[in-house]
Order: sequence, then structure tokens, then C-alpha cells
Amino acid sequence: MDLSTLPAVTVLSDNVTIVEHEDVKLVRVIHEKANAAISLFGAHVVSYQPKGQQDLIWMSQQAKFDGKTALRGGIPVCWPWFGRIAAPAHGFARNSEWQLIEHRESEVGVIVSLGLSTNDNTLAVWPHRFDARLNVEIGDELKVTLEVTNTDSQPWKCSGALHTYLNVGDIHQAKTTGMGPEYIDSLQDGKVCQGGDELVLTDTIDRVYTQPEAVISVADAKLARTLTVENQGHNSAVLWNPWAEGAAGMGDMQDDGYLTMLCVESTLHAPSIEQGKELQPGESHQLLTTIAAK
Repeated sequence: MDLSTLPAVTVLSDNVTIVEHEDVKLVRVIHEKANAAISLFGAHVVSYQPKGQQDLIWMSQQAKFDGKTALRGGIPVCWPWFGRIAAPAHGFARNSEWQLIEHRESEVGVIVSLGLSTNDNTLAVWPHRFDARLNVEIGDELKVTLEVTNTDSQPWKCSGALHTYLNVGDIHQAKTTGMGPEYIDSLQDGKVCQGGDELVLTDTIDRVYTQPEAVISVADAKLARTLTVENQGHNSAVLWNPWAEGAAGMGDMQDDGYLTMLCVESTLHAPSIEQGKELQPGESHQLLTTIAAK
């Protein structure tokens, strides 16, 4: 996405402005290290472009910036659950309006912090009190940290994901390594399967890799770079691409969109809310993903 031409609604500093794209406000970062943009709707990273590189993040050309529909592409924040284990799918965080808490900048980059706390809308969906922060560190690499805190008087359970869509030149030439040997195949009713050390896609994929290595790499031959994804606070990594049939069935993805994207997600996976990670009152958990190109 090229957001550089949008006029600033609010100037926060030399490097940080608020802009508006259709019905959504975005925090736009223009820095000598990298440019980036984060939607306040969903705390959704929609762009990260290090100096001299094409964007590392894929956004659908048909994403709906209406302030109601979850954005297709970028880094959706899936929380307090991941998947279709409750409604709405992937939780309410990606459909909520977040607040800009602070921004900090230096010669090495910019940090943007967004917040979401318990409100009437969240209580109507999930009857627990919480505080969520998304810290986005923009520099030579992109580091996204979701920190959630139980502010209730009772424990609650959650799952979640940082649902990163990576931008690749040609999915047929993209080779992924580091995802680990075992995965739960959502296309085979959750069957546990064994995979190889390398993955080159020839069809749709929707897998929960249960033993990922510390760093997952996507060698992108067409763009002559390797994207690295380092996750923390997770218990799995989800890899997803809808392929031609899936893309054609989505109203917010162009039919050929699958050719230039691959989701590699930092995931706290649970088959049900009851099997999610439990946080005691006052306890916090961080889910992180760090993305870079070399």
C-alpha cells in the first residue's frame, strides 16, 4: 500500500502522522530506517517497508476499509481466541477500535503503542475484563508484541495469533523452512501429519505446525530475498494460503492474490476456549513476532 500521498489529519512528530484511508484512521510512520502504517481499527499493521525494499507485508487490493470489516492482509490481531472456536471468528480484537497510547522515536526507529480495554462491546461478546497493548517497533526489522493482562477478579482463558500475511514475489517459487516436522491439517479435519524440512506450495494450505523452530524462513526467489519470522510466546505456527479457489471465493481478495502472499503466524493455538492459556488476575502474557528481510 502506498500511503505516502495521503494528507495528514494530525501531525504527531516529524516521523509520525495520523492519516485517513476511506473510513479508517492509520498511524503512518515515515523514518529513514523504514516506513509503516498501523490501522487504529483492529491495531492492524498494514504496511512495513524497510528502506530499499519492497513491502514485507501483503495487503489485499480489495480489503474493505469501512471500519467494520476485518482487514484482509497485513497482521490481524486474533484475540481472545484464534479460529472459529467462538464468534466472531478470530475474536473481537481485529474488529475493535484501538487507541493510540504513545509513540517514541530515535535514530534506530519508531515505536507505536496501541491499547484496547474492556468496554460494553467486548463484554457483550466475552464476559471478562482485560487490558491489551500492541507495541509495534519499526526499524531495520519489524517487531510486533501483543501483551494481554487479566484485570478481572477471576481467571480466564484465551488463545490468539498475530496472523501475518507475508508479501512474496511468486508463491510457486517461495521455499519455507523452519516450520517443524509435525502439523495439524485443518483441511483433513485436524489430522496430525508429518512433513518435510522444506515446503514449496502447489495447492491450498491451512496447517498448525506444533513444533516450529525459533526462526521460520521464506526464501523468495523472485524478489531475491529471504523473509525471516521469529516468534515468541507461542505454542505453534500457522501457515495458510487459500490458493486459487479460496481466493476466488473471497469478496475482499483479488482472484490472483494468493500468488503473492503466504501467512506465517505466531500462534497461541487451542482447540477450544476451555483449552486456552489461563491467566490469573493480574497475570500477563506476551505474543511476539519479528519480521525481517535479508
